[in-house]
This record gives sequence, C-alpha cells and structure tokens, in this order.
Amino acid sequence: MTAYADLREFLRQLDRVNELRTVTARVDPHLEITEIVGRVVRDGGPALLFTDVAGSAMPLVINVFGTEARMALALGVERLDEIGERIAELLQPEMPMGLRGLREVVGKLASLRGVPPKKVRTAPCQQVVLKGPDVDLDLLPGLHTWPEDGGVYLNLGLTHTRHPETGVRNLGLYRLQQYDRATVGMHWQIHKDSNAHHAVAERRGERLPVAIAFGCDPAVTYSASAPLPGIDEYLFAGFLRGERVELVDCLTVPLQVPANAQIVLEGWLEPGARRPEGPFGDHTGFYTPAEPFPALTVDVMTMQSDPIFQTIIVGRPPQEDGPIGKATERIFLPLIQMTVPEIVDYDLPVAGVFHNCVIVSIAKRYPKHAQKVMNAIWGAGLLSLSKLIVVVDADCDVHNYAEVAWRALGNVDYAHDLLTTIGPVDHLDHGAYAQFWGGKAGIDATRKLPTEGYSRGWPAEIAQDPDIVRRVTRRWSEFGL
Repeated sequence: MTAYADLREFLRQLDRVNELRTVTARVDPHLEITEIVGRVVRDGGPALLFTDVAGSAMPLVINVFGTEARMALALGVERLDEIGERIAELLQPEMPMGLRGLREVVGKLASLRGVPPKKVRTAPCQQVVLKGPDVDLDLLPGLHTWPEDGGVYLNLGLTHTRHPETGVRNLGLYRLQQYDRATVGMHWQIHKDSNAHHAVAERRGERLPVAIAFGCDPAVTYSASAPLPGIDEYLFAGFLRGERVELVDCLTVPLQVPANAQIVLEGWLEPGARRPEGPFGDHTGFYTPAEPFPALTVDVMTMQSDPIFQTIIVGRPPQEDGPIGKATERIFLPLIQMTVPEIVDYDLPVAGVFHNCVIVSIAKRYPKHAQKVMNAIWGAGLLSLSKLIVVVDADCDVHNYAEVAWRALGNVDYAHDLLTTIGPVDHLDHGAYAQFWGGKAGIDATRKLPTEGYSRGWPAEIAQDPDIVRRVTRRWSEFGL
C-alpha cells in the first residue's frame, strides 16, 4: 500500500517510473486535446501534463488512470485484485449476510485500522480564495471534448452533498457543464445519491449545499466513483490508502473537502433551479441529449497557490475511464460474492461500458442455478442496471472472451436457456425504448443437467492427453517452430 499525500506526489511518482509526459506546446481545449489524448490512450501511453493550454494559465493533467498498471499504482498495489483479496481476508471471519452486514463489518474493520477521515484547521486548497464577483470558472482549462457537446465541461470534479434529514455525506463523480463564469450544471442521474439528497431538499423547500473538489489524491478520486453500499467514501479512501484522509471545513457551506485538493467550488442549489444540460459525448460512445438538470451558482472558489487542473475525457472505449471501471470490477468481487456466494469470478467488458454486459462464472450445483444467479445480479446494487448476463461454468476464464464466446455460442438452446425480463437500465442507455427501464436477457451457457430436461447426455469436451502435452513441451525446441 502506498498513500500519496496529494495529486502532485502521485504525479512525481508517475514521472519517476516514466509514466508521465509533459507537453509544453500550446494546445487548444476545444477538441484538440481530445484528439491528442485519444491517440495516447489507444496506444496505452502515459499520463499527460499540458503546461500551455490556450485561454488558461493553469496546467492540465489528464490520462492519469489510463492503464490498469497506472490504476494499480494509483491505489498502491501491483495488481488491482490485491485490494479485493485484502477485503476478502478481512471479511472472512465474520461473513456477514447482505449489504447491512457488509456495512457494519467494513466500517468496523476500517475504524480498527485507524483510517476514518480527520479534520484539519488549515489547508492548501484554501491558499487562494475568490468570492462573489471574483469567482471565475474561466480560470480553469475546461474542455470542449466532442463537436456536438453543449459547451465546456469540468469533468472529474468530486461532488460533495449531505442528506438534508440524516446528514449522511455523499461523495460522487458527476459531469459538470460550465454555463458561465459562476454557474455549472449538475448531471445527477436518477439512481445517484446526490440526486436523492437534492430531491429531499427541494421537497422541504430548502437550498442544498454543494462543494466540488478537483485534483485530489488518487485514492479519494477513485472512491468518488466506487459503488459503495452505504459506506462513507472517505472511510473507504482511508482503507485504500492505509492512512486517514485530511478534510477541511468549507468556507461558506456546511461541508468538508480534501485539504490537499487543487481547486474547490462552493455554492448552494436553490430549489427549482434548472437549466438545459448537454448534449454530451458520453462513455457510451453516443451523445446524450440535453435535459433539464440542477444549476449550481458558485459563490466561492478556493485553490492552491499554483494549482493543477485534473480532468478526464470520456467517449467510445477505450478511454481513461476504462481502467477505473476495471478497478471497481476487481475490488468489489468479494463483496458481490458475499451476496451471491456461488459466483467464482466475473468480468464487465469495457466495450459494454460496465453495465451493458456481465460475464459470470459459477460453481453450478442444481437445476437452473444459472437463472438464480441472473436474478440475484439484477437485484444487486448498480449491477441491477445490467442488460445482458452470460453465465458460464467455473472452469471458464471469464476474462478470455474467445473462451466465453465458444461456450455462449455452443452451449445454448435459446428455447430453454434464455431468460428475459424487464427492469431498470442506466440513465444514459439510448437503446431502451423508454428512459430508465428496458428489456434484459440472461444466457445460460453452463453444461446442462438431466434434471434441467437435457436427456441427451452432455458430451465431453475435446482435450489432449496430458502426457502428450508434456512430451511436446519438452521437445518443442527440436521442431524448429
């Protein structure tokens, strides 16, 4: 485990391992940076620090999480699976059932490890303070990423809210459209916690305080994206770091933000304040249409004396958000196994943007076991948004798509092995005929049992004699191949 004090320390580490390039040539934030970064991402290239962005004096860093190796480095591990393995080891003695037990155990273990966030009085993120008419979002090198986007977007801002009644904090990662020098649109999707906080505030006729932090340490930034089941994001970030996250009180709203953030925006959402947000070229690879979303007036803008603006580009995969999603896949495997214990492994294909397809391997024990697992997944947190589930046997490598396709295309009789249903889908899903809900399918690609009505006797798979395999391996150099 490696705890980075802030974004700069992580960038120094990336530079030491030759994973950061500094670009001194002047670049245009209108479309040009998108094209440059897209080429680097497709080549598996480094993080990029642009020091001369037209229209801004502030440097911009991007593609920080653009490979699985950098994502692992960001979280202080050699393999992303290590974090899931840590969680599995910690939870083994108690094995709580369901999400409530999970919250209790993770919270208790994190507390025992001394990683709850701690409050500090002063912070680097408040070295420069701009209030009222001095607030100027144009100081930030925001990007117009795709031609049909509705404007400039300030992506990778960590949005803080609290539930108006319970006081429970939420840290989320939502896109932010910049309308003018002091107003941003809050794209809070229907299934997100901050949207729920805002709905309660509006029902009560109250303003909702909001704080948005940019350029935090990588564990905090990742935690904002993680689908945590009622677990405080800063508690989880401390667990990932092995050290407590330092938080400071905001200057004008009753919220706390990371003390070492590069930039912080503070403001209040007035009840009923809406503006058209979008279009936006999103991670699905398609533009999402303009819709009315809450519009935040920024009252205060604080920053370090020499801030770096961190952002991200999304679009048709591959993009930088792919490795972030893969981190979630690997970290949360043991938590999913606690809810659906027969799951051996799973894969969320990047091309399916992490909610269009789930490939699951199971230790099959009884008739229609695969269908039971499908229904369990459709009832498990944000996995409930999954549109296609492919279930294979435990001996299938779910990360080998050729192996999965061989099973899914050859082991299935669609009159018996296809399960269809209707349920919630992602807010951004353009394929659904109605917004927010649509059809789903599950494919049972496991070996079929006589008790499932398969009476032909499942055939044996072709496999070479192990002795021959060993013999040819020993003699391989003799063949000159």
